Amino acid sequence: MTAWNRPMGWGDRRTTAYVALIATPILLTIWRYRGSASNGFPSLFVLVAESQGGYDLVAYFWQFGSFFLLCFAVPYLLLRGRPPRPSAELGLALPRSPRAIALTLLAVPLLVAPAAWIGAQMPDVRAAYPMLQALHTRPDLVLPYEAAYVLLYYVAWEFFFHGYLLFTLKSEYGAVTAVLIQTLASCLVHIGKPEAEILGSIPVGILFGVIALRTRSIWPTFLLHASLGVMTDLFVLRG
Repeated sequence: MTAWNRPMGWGDRRTTAYVALIATPILLTIWRYRGSASNGFPSLFVLVAESQGGYDLVAYFWQFGSFFLLCFAVPYLLLRGRPPRPSAELGLALPRSPRAIALTLLAVPLLVAPAAWIGAQMPDVRAAYPMLQALHTRPDLVLPYEAAYVLLYYVAWEFFFHGYLLFTLKSEYGAVTAVLIQTLASCLVHIGKPEAEILGSIPVGILFGVIALRTRSIWPTFLLHASLGVMTDLFVLRG
């Protein structure tokens, strides 16, 4: 019996994989055009008053919050239907291996910090980060901005690409195909970023996919990814 002739039900692996594949471009497109700080926020909230960088901060709260809604809350609810899928099967559990935890913690100072410092020296990266340019003159906004960046944007990113999409597709298509598809999708989201970041997102996407599958958890890649983003911002701000 071919894949197309197999009976389908809402909770089976094939249907869930199809839903993930069609939801990915829909959700990411909505976010790109309605969730961004530069385009989506001004078009939806034209009456918000601009005041000493506060408007820009709220705009980025919108960007990070809308990403969390579309790329964490919606996929999570899609998989909590009938039958509900355990959260552990989507990488939301902590890694069981102490070795994986130790290696991740070591990688932050030994690998991530040098990579962030090198990136922060590149002119195009310095021009792009931090995304909220008001941080250069408003140090009081750094903490709330970075907190939202980590807790909303990076949590949702890792869940969407290295949890929901990766583990859902692996169940139907296998590990290699799942890693390659989520890498393709995450690379496309980087369009508009500095060239080195777009190119780097390809090997990093593959590596992060493998790490997530090996540890069965999104949290190691979350720590690495969020550390890279925050450190890059701080190194740029430091000058």
